[in-house]
Amino acid sequence: MSAGSRRTGATSAGRRLVRVASPLAALGLWQLLTSYDVDLWLRFEQFPTVVEVASALGDRIGTEAYWQDLGHSLRRIAVGFLLAAVLGVAAGTAVARSRWAADILGPLVEVVRPIPAIALVPVAILLLPTNEQGIVFITCAAALFPVLVSTRHAVRALNPVWEEAVLTLGGSRARVLFSVVLPGALPGIFGGLSVGIGVSWICVISAEMISGEYGVGYRTWQDYTVVDYPGVFVGMATIGALGWLTSTAVETLGRRVTAWLPRPTARVPAGGPARAASTSAPLAPAAASDSAVRRPEKEPVP
Repeated sequence: MSAGSRRTGATSAGRRLVRVASPLAALGLWQLLTSYDVDLWLRFEQFPTVVEVASALGDRIGTEAYWQDLGHSLRRIAVGFLLAAVLGVAAGTAVARSRWAADILGPLVEVVRPIPAIALVPVAILLLPTNEQGIVFITCAAALFPVLVSTRHAVRALNPVWEEAVLTLGGSRARVLFSVVLPGALPGIFGGLSVGIGVSWICVISAEMISGEYGVGYRTWQDYTVVDYPGVFVGMATIGALGWLTSTAVETLGRRVTAWLPRPTARVPAGGPARAASTSAPLAPAAASDSAVRRPEKEPVP
């Protein structure tokens, strides 16, 4: 094994150790502050300890209601997020590519986008026949705008030379869309999806607290109303774990779908920085030629 490989392995092991030690240290500090009922400026005397929360979690996991709540929340997230992904990518691409779509949808997007999705609860109650559909609507609205805006910027940032090359070779507009535009915009699209899934969890939990009948958010609020603080923290831990798992799934899918893209590396060639500079020097003309053919951003076509 080379010295560089050993250094890389040691660095990876160190990073994994830090990632494990960080939450363990936070849990240890939590246990310490709550065990001694620390009351300086922040009051920890009413907080449950880590042991109490873990005991409550163990009790909840063995009940059918816990898994039923998880199923309801995950179903609402899946439906709302998938709708937002499809609508956001389609609308963002249309706004970036079509002048008509930009003129019609652009002002509406900019007016509605600053409104918090949770503020749409009254609209959902008045507009939709059931609370379940209203929660899905709010979840979709929460994720829609991050996906739409990220897609719009990603499509507009594409190099127009690629599109012109396909058209010159006889490719159709549909071929340009599916072979150039969408693949080229995938990194930006998945950036919006990663943000959207997190915002979706925030809003679905809030909507469940306000108008839900089942779900993790509903159960967490019920625990708060009966002053079951360990149960409240069980709900919070469950929400955090679900959000982390779904966000990781989206990011992993994004890395697999964009595996064909070049990945930046931080490794320095043997010989140190001087060697690295000499190996990167021949790339300068290529970069210059690329900047020479790069053109200003095109206006959307009707």
